[in-house]
Amino acid sequence: MISAHLSVIPEFTDKIDRYDLEDCFDVTKAEITNKASNSLIIFKGIKTSSGNQTAALKSLQGITTWVLDEAEELVDESIFDKIDESVRVKEVQNRVIIILNPTIKDHWIYKRFFEGMGVEAGFNGVKDSVTYIHTTYFDNIENISKSIIDKFENLKIKSPKQYNHRVLGGWLDSADGLVYENYRQIDSVPEDARLLGYGMDFGFSSDPAALVAVYRYNGTIIVDEIVYRTNLINSELIKLMSSNGVKTNVSIWADSAEPKTIEEIKRAGFLIRPVEKGADSIRSGIRILQDLDTWFVTASSVNVLKELRYYCWDTNKDGVQTNKPIDMYNHALDALRYFAMMELKAKQEFFTL
Repeated sequence: MISAHLSVIPEFTDKIDRYDLEDCFDVTKAEITNKASNSLIIFKGIKTSSGNQTAALKSLQGITTWVLDEAEELVDESIFDKIDESVRVKEVQNRVIIILNPTIKDHWIYKRFFEGMGVEAGFNGVKDSVTYIHTTYFDNIENISKSIIDKFENLKIKSPKQYNHRVLGGWLDSADGLVYENYRQIDSVPEDARLLGYGMDFGFSSDPAALVAVYRYNGTIIVDEIVYRTNLINSELIKLMSSNGVKTNVSIWADSAEPKTIEEIKRAGFLIRPVEKGADSIRSGIRILQDLDTWFVTASSVNVLKELRYYCWDTNKDGVQTNKPIDMYNHALDALRYFAMMELKAKQEFFTL
């Protein structure tokens, strides 16, 4: 909803003002009522990791049109399905409108509506019950300043891949500037792998609490996801740790910014310690993992794998990659980084373990 208040809601109210229709609508913080038809336009946020919010959206009655803005941010296809199935009023046209900036081809929207339907990216037209509308700045060029056009043309020369993606709306084969590219997927943890320890990152409402186990195997590491959940109070987190077999005599390296949570978990009998961050700890932790020739992630670690596919280096205003990662898709990866900083430290030390 924070995003909606900065984007789609002001845009909608601007159209009401532009056409001098203020008297035809009642506008509140999250609803607009058409006085003539009594129809409602309702604005709500989707917390993609919160089942409660999804349930609230499903319970809305009489919805005939659902507009999903910034749809690339919705990474859980099951949430889309649950709300989509609730748009089902009889004897009227029901519509779902998906508005997005294309992201990587691994996204469920590409797999479902493009690859799955045999539709080429950039297509304009109708396929089955889906209408495709692909627009770029060329469709609105008369309203765009010369400085912006010059910026786009400069990006076209400097970074054709970024130009195709950010300006022309092309889908990426993978996220541009991935932080980690030296990992591989493995079916499961082999029986002869040795547990080295755990990494933990704390969260609650929008950010999940993440706990990963790290094993040594054939001179490298295997990462296995243990916990990845939102809205966990400490007692629930501790219960999950116990039920998932987290060892009480093996070190858990956790975010030092949460001393109270660390103390509660320690009192529950776990060997948990705060990570020593120091200067430039993010990049130094990343380098430790990058220095490994190859490391592995279990197939069941779906959230770790998802983060790895999206965790990228940030870019500056000119589209040039920086040495700072984007602060997104990094909860399980931060947990892994904490472990790496305290247990691996350097490639040569790791191989002497």
